[in-house]
Amino acid sequence: MVDIRLVQNRQFYSISIPLDWSLLPDGTLDNTHDIETAITIALGTDALAHPDDVLPDPHSADRKGWWGDVDAAEIWGGWPIGSRLWLLRRSKITDFGSKEGATVVRVQDYIYEALIPFVKNKIISNFDLNVTRNAYNRQEIDANLIVYRGVDVINMQFSVFFNITSLPSTLPNGTYVIML
Repeated sequence: MVDIRLVQNRQFYSISIPLDWSLLPDGTLDNTHDIETAITIALGTDALAHPDDVLPDPHSADRKGWWGDVDAAEIWGGWPIGSRLWLLRRSKITDFGSKEGATVVRVQDYIYEALIPFVKNKIISNFDLNVTRNAYNRQEIDANLIVYRGVDVINMQFSVFFNITSLPSTLPNGTYVIML
């Protein structure tokens, strides 16, 4: 599986996180880090909401998703891409006692759901996921993802921001941002 490596353009944060193609020093497209790229796309793409999901905009019936997901399994042996993290766009971070349940658990469930097809289709062997609320920035939920592919171990860090004014000016390398 060769993909063009996508990297976050950390210079421009607005209401979205721009991705850019990574180039090698010789000017050719970087096609390394294919698993990281595929996972970044899976988590950063809006999956189709379930019929019973509460949508973030009460005035819209748009359940998102991608038209290419229709019959993906039958046509090209694929699966629906994306995650339902977008459902949290207008949410506040809640604890276990709330009606919606704990936001940390919902983030964990949505990431898990987006990654299971990678295991079922034998693209990765397995993964470990640890999702926590950031102790220093309470508007941020951090997800540490360890992906196993045979003997290879890939460590990825995701930060889900619930308030774009709280974005730090710099982030450690290897940290991917998902803004809601």
